[in-house]
Amino acid sequence: MSAAAPAAFDLRALPASFYTDPYPTYHALRAETPVRRMPDGSLFLTRHADVVAVYRDAKTFVSDKRLEFAPKYGAGTPLYRHHTTSLVFNDPPLHTRVRRLIVGALTARAVAEMEPALVALVERLLDEAERRGAIDLIGDYAAAIPVEVIGNLLGVPQGERAPLRDWSLAILGALEPALTEAQLARGHEAVAAFLDYLRGLVADRRRRPGDPAHDVLTRLIQGDGADQLCEEELLQNCIFILNAGHETTTNLIGNALHALPDWPEARARLLAEPGLMQSAVEEFLRYESSNQLGNRMSVAAAEIGGVAVSAGTPVTLCIGAANRDPAVFPDPDRLDVTRWPNRHVAFGFGVHQCAGLAVARLEGQIAISRFLRRFPHYRLNGQVVRGGRARFRGFLSVPVALG
Repeated sequence: MSAAAPAAFDLRALPASFYTDPYPTYHALRAETPVRRMPDGSLFLTRHADVVAVYRDAKTFVSDKRLEFAPKYGAGTPLYRHHTTSLVFNDPPLHTRVRRLIVGALTARAVAEMEPALVALVERLLDEAERRGAIDLIGDYAAAIPVEVIGNLLGVPQGERAPLRDWSLAILGALEPALTEAQLARGHEAVAAFLDYLRGLVADRRRRPGDPAHDVLTRLIQGDGADQLCEEELLQNCIFILNAGHETTTNLIGNALHALPDWPEARARLLAEPGLMQSAVEEFLRYESSNQLGNRMSVAAAEIGGVAVSAGTPVTLCIGAANRDPAVFPDPDRLDVTRWPNRHVAFGFGVHQCAGLAVARLEGQIAISRFLRRFPHYRLNGQVVRGGRARFRGFLSVPVALG
């Protein structure tokens, strides 16, 4: 990056090189303009301390996106209705109600009970890969695991899960800072198709409820005795659960397995000491954060890192930059699977911290450790295809030979 690059940085006009490697840009911004005023008047934060401070102050910096998303999607459109009703882009009381219902079905005991089925799924995928002698880390492995886990949580029939990934990619792709007309149209179509499907699934579950201690959809339908979600809240948050649980975990697994061949010492250490996988997963989350960007809106005058912020200012929290801040992480561009403690913000922070983080960690630990144990000498074998997005960092294809 040249010295002038930070002054020209604009999320809505990113060069192709940014999608390949955004970290030089993040480092330059943090060094020169850590609270960067964007051309549209919004702020872009790259320091860990500033990102955490905004996460902590949920009363001043809110998650409600109605004002921001109305001009982006069009008020009343499918994408607008979805993203302004889902858990992640809402504040209490809706956020509190939905989160309470989800977390109630993801207790430590419930997550632990998922492990046998998850191990069986991973071993089955690895058996198939071994028979072929090669695998696409994304399509054949990383993307297949969370679709099954979240599908099981919501009780989506096995034969009806095929469209979920494409719907998810289209809806989450519409969160990019700059959109083409084609991306916008795909996002609207995916929300509409998802809702049509979910109406039938919800109607069937109302007739034949599952165990609310394990079936998240039944729990969302029944409420907690004191409160119930309306139909719109229910359907849109089912989309959110399927999307959030799928995309970020796919990226965690894919990014980790893509990175390890570049870090042979880390790979050797994990093979020699499998007990390091817990700290390794936290380091994968830090080093290549699945979700690179978060957003807030100021509702009162405030200050961030010495910069005055007026009410009504959009604020982008650069999670990927915060997780490479040398003030918090020594040698931040090195993958260190022994790094502990690890104060990354890959799952967010505060009241909006990811409700499914325990599930994501379990999926990551099992998927990465068992792949590495089965194929210790795997290597990249072909052209990798990145997702091409600024917000969600991951791949569409990573072909490997298994060794």
